[in-house]
Amino acid sequence: MPAKPPQAAGRPKDAGESKGGSKPCPECGKPASPATAPFCSPRCRDVDLNRWLSGKYVIPGRDTDPEDAE
Repeated sequence: MPAKPPQAAGRPKDAGESKGGSKPCPECGKPASPATAPFCSPRCRDVDLNRWLSGKYVIPGRDTDPEDAE
């Protein structure tokens, strides 16, 4: 199950949600486009991908004990 990126600070979870019920773009909050869902544009999709690839989004794991490393 892929982890969700962190929510932008200061923005309510449902900010930008249109009356039609479509979810907002996780990057900018504009309504999502069906062609680039869940993002509103290829640019926002690429910004998110760059954050994953550059390590800005990190999935936390538990620390390993030195005994487990063997």
